[in-house]
Amino acid sequence: MIDKENLPKHIAIIMDGNRRWAKKLGKPSSFGHKEGAKTLEKIVRYANKIGIKHITVYAFSTENWKRTEDEVKALMMLFQSYLDDYAKRADTENIKVKIVGNREGLSERMKSSIVKCMERTKDNTGIVFNIALNYGGRDELLQAIKQIAQDSKDAKIDINNIDEEMVSNHLYTKGQPDPDLLIRTSGELRLSNFLPWQLVYSEFMFIDKNWPDFNEEDLDKAIEEYQRRNRKFGAN
Repeated sequence: MIDKENLPKHIAIIMDGNRRWAKKLGKPSSFGHKEGAKTLEKIVRYANKIGIKHITVYAFSTENWKRTEDEVKALMMLFQSYLDDYAKRADTENIKVKIVGNREGLSERMKSSIVKCMERTKDNTGIVFNIALNYGGRDELLQAIKQIAQDSKDAKIDINNIDEEMVSNHLYTKGQPDPDLLIRTSGELRLSNFLPWQLVYSEFMFIDKNWPDFNEEDLDKAIEEYQRRNRKFGAN
């Protein structure tokens, strides 16, 4: 049983295995992604219910543009529909939605949906639900470096005052705690350019189950394992 007094404040999830799950069933990738979206909504609702404060999920990476044109188009249509539809339910469930990532390259309609979804849920006080869309960890750090360099050039900051907190304050997750726990499904054992700055002291859980099959019990088990670990943060 999970200890409600020792919950991770922030959980990051790499939702891997939608395509493999669909292929096993003889279905197209789009079917796997749709079922994965249903699983995501269920998990976020449950995380909010048990008291998790922040959750960040890897929805679409900057590298995912390399997939087939048909799959990318289907994914973008799914995201578009999901944001337009989910904003209403998230608002009802007191969930604050934030879409993090580089908006360049996204359609104007997608950008509009992002703004509307975030605006509708901005005052909600439940879980902060970060959706990493067109996100790349190195790209995030590069943008932060450019912003800090420009501020230094404009004499807005002293180069000697640049520290970890300043870098964190130039990232998409500004004002949020770093993830305590990272979960990756489908058995893959890598980060895939996801939150490289924020995950330096996170506990990692790699689960050999495709994302559409992930459920509330799996989240409980991951949290229980997290609670069994001794987090030293570099100390003895």
